Amino acid sequence: MRRRDLIAASVVLPSLAAATIADAGDTPAPGASLAIAGVGLPIIAGGRIRNYVFVSLRLHLGGSATPESMRPKEAYLRDALVRAGHRTPFVVADDWTRIDAAALSASLMRAAVPIAGRGAVTRVEVVSQAPRRRTGLRGG
Repeated sequence: MRRRDLIAASVVLPSLAAATIADAGDTPAPGASLAIAGVGLPIIAGGRIRNYVFVSLRLHLGGSATPESMRPKEAYLRDALVRAGHRTPFVVADDWTRIDAAALSASLMRAAVPIAGRGAVTRVEVVSQAPRRRTGLRGG
């Protein structure tokens, strides 16, 4: 591609994106979501920290919540999740390399109500789980 075409494209594409955002208005798009990456949660068994699992989450938004309005609340949601993970660990029986996704989801849904408001978060999806230590951690 010629340099002239690249320069022209770099001028036109941002203006098209701005026009698309302006057309969208303030209403959230159906299926709006907010990604939360890299939250480290402890795996506690027998009163000892056995491992950490780093999770990436996707919060599916509902009501009048938009990703832009929820982004400032992300730190509070992370804090609530880490506090809950230390208070009542999301441990899968006999496996120290995974967390209980259903328990994590339920805990974050409860914490999201006072932080973001009722109906702001409709579903929590665990996108990925990456344990710090991957071998020899089966509980027994």
